[in-house]
Amino acid sequence: MKRKITTIVMALLAVAVVSAQQVLSPNGNVQVIFSLDNGGQPTYSLLYKGEMVINPSHMGFELARDKHANKGMNETDLLTGFEVKDYKVTSHEDTWTPVWGQYKSISNNYNELIIDLYQASANRNMTLRFRAYNDGIGFRYEFPQQRDLNYFIIKRERTQFALTGDHRAWWQAGDYDTQEYPMQVTRLSQVRNRITACASFDKPGAVGKRRTDYTEDRMRDAVVWDNASQTVFSPTGIQTSLQMKTDEGLYINIHEAELVNYSCMHLELDDKNMILESHLTPDAVGNMCYMQTPCRTPWRTVMVSDDARDMLASSLILNLNEPCKIEDTSWIHPTKYCGVWWEMIVGHGNWHYTDEFPSVKLGMTDFNKAKPNGRHRANNDTVMRYIDFAARNGLDQVLVEGWNVGWEDWANMWKEDVFDFVTPYPDFDIKMLNDYAHSKGVKLMMHHETSSSADNYERHLNEAYSLMNRYGYDAVKTGYVGDIIPRGEHHYGQYMVNHYNWVLREAAKHHIMVNGHEAVRPTGLCRTWPNLVGNESARGTEYEAFYGSNPNHTVILPFTRFQGGPMDYTPGVLETRLANWSDNQHIVHSTVVGQLALYVVMCSPLQMAADLPQNYEKFMDAYQFIRDVALDWDDSRYIDAEPGEYITVARKAKGSDNWFLGGKCDEKGHRVDVRLDFLDKGRKYEATIYADGKDANYETNPASYTITKKIVKQGDVLKLVEVPGGGVAIMIKAI
Repeated sequence: MKRKITTIVMALLAVAVVSAQQVLSPNGNVQVIFSLDNGGQPTYSLLYKGEMVINPSHMGFELARDKHANKGMNETDLLTGFEVKDYKVTSHEDTWTPVWGQYKSISNNYNELIIDLYQASANRNMTLRFRAYNDGIGFRYEFPQQRDLNYFIIKRERTQFALTGDHRAWWQAGDYDTQEYPMQVTRLSQVRNRITACASFDKPGAVGKRRTDYTEDRMRDAVVWDNASQTVFSPTGIQTSLQMKTDEGLYINIHEAELVNYSCMHLELDDKNMILESHLTPDAVGNMCYMQTPCRTPWRTVMVSDDARDMLASSLILNLNEPCKIEDTSWIHPTKYCGVWWEMIVGHGNWHYTDEFPSVKLGMTDFNKAKPNGRHRANNDTVMRYIDFAARNGLDQVLVEGWNVGWEDWANMWKEDVFDFVTPYPDFDIKMLNDYAHSKGVKLMMHHETSSSADNYERHLNEAYSLMNRYGYDAVKTGYVGDIIPRGEHHYGQYMVNHYNWVLREAAKHHIMVNGHEAVRPTGLCRTWPNLVGNESARGTEYEAFYGSNPNHTVILPFTRFQGGPMDYTPGVLETRLANWSDNQHIVHSTVVGQLALYVVMCSPLQMAADLPQNYEKFMDAYQFIRDVALDWDDSRYIDAEPGEYITVARKAKGSDNWFLGGKCDEKGHRVDVRLDFLDKGRKYEATIYADGKDANYETNPASYTITKKIVKQGDVLKLVEVPGGGVAIMIKAI
């Protein structure tokens, strides 16, 4: 203990502390120390069980001049010259019930340190609010309304996370417009070499462009891939959520919570000093955020534990968001769906109806006379086959992409008025198909690809949602492929953050659930707006139809992308050799059982059975797990976990005595003994175990699996073996 205290004292002396305040988590393991350095700059540090996790780190903002203000603006930066005006420590504990999620109820227990700061040179006030939870911290900046800080423009947020070493990291290249890059596993000191090997920068700080000297083998290892819209901003830029592990075995995760009316935060790495600093997404003129007091920033979050399972079990991000703002949530429900999608992704069909037009415009009536190209998949016959499959096989909805006029010239045109979201192609009878679906106990899921023209979508949104209400749609998959319009804006800037949140609020008025693709990564807003049932915001299954993702990808995402909310990963591709039914020669980097396991490992109230109906007919015994698996839970127990290597979790179905267990691993395989202590004492259960065959392998023999049944009870031990790229999926049904 003496060594730990000495370390803390020396670290504080290094920043010449003027004053210091602190707050401990309820269990005393997490400690935040706040201070002002001798220049009056706010500084914080974080300790876990007495060990330094975040060294003293500076806080504050650089401000930009507002050239439009009549009298200019006091542009003194919010960095130095502060004094502590007041502070207090409070405690809070309550329990709340999520509309859906991995727990029936969530405890929100923290101690809070509130620091009121005054900057005498500019007569300005700023408040820092720290919340210490047992598994980490959240902190944010707050600005009360005041005469000398009314409107202001953030040029740069200077929040630091000073690390204690060159940690092992699971990371993704920083980008203002895409999150669909492969996850990387390196030391932080290797980030620069990995990014610059894939992107060229004309000068320091310049936006990078993807290098073109790639072979197919090289592409598999690339950090930066081609995308319809991408802006790599730095050779050391990293996206959140960033997962790290110290040499001493501490797990650290940095992210943000409650992203509202602000720009998305990335991290810029000073790889000489191992300091991460916030890097906000700029707007079209280079500014980061436009603020008017009273206002506040999103929470900056740091989770920490010596057990990797705590990273997955944490509700810290959700707790830092506001309670649900939808009074009646009875219309929000878990949804399992299939759809007209995968065959187009693989290249077996088209989204567009005809090849006759060199371009199309909204309001065109020539489609009824145009010759169909014969590859358009959103047609009556195809959709009815999907509806029939869904009705027979326990699926709630059928997604149909390419149903509406405009797909002929939508992609990469940077075109403002592409879709009106209400006009179907001639071969898609919207009334007939919805009537047919409802007669089978199934609904259609709407698809709104905006082509990243946010203004156009907002102009048509009310009419589009009214059409959905008219025909009984209750869920929409939105898309933002391509460069943003208004031109010059980015997917993750303040403008688009406000757009995504506005869409959520408007959808709630129409009782519509939203699954946003290519949108900003989630930050726990699904607590406030639980109609946000899914996001893409990462590299999903669709990339398996291109160059693929490594098997470790699916056991990294729960530690990174899933920290802020559920993902529409689109699992369930059981015919993993695409050449067996198409001209695509790629494989899905998973065994059949590995695909089943994802429904439990990747917690989400929205899950797709992504494969084609005719492919599922080859694997109906395995498909039974997809049919049975729950999507909403009363409890979750993480049995073992290590980022990028393996995850084993058991979840109790909502309102049921049944449990589902999922285990997923990387290319090395995994063995785990699962003790069934979570089962009720004195009860018997039937376990249906979907396991990799002994000769299974994601590359050479992905379709080898076994299905066995056995009676189990509390305290029994299941010895489970997962092959490379494989997994295990178990339904444990109470007798």
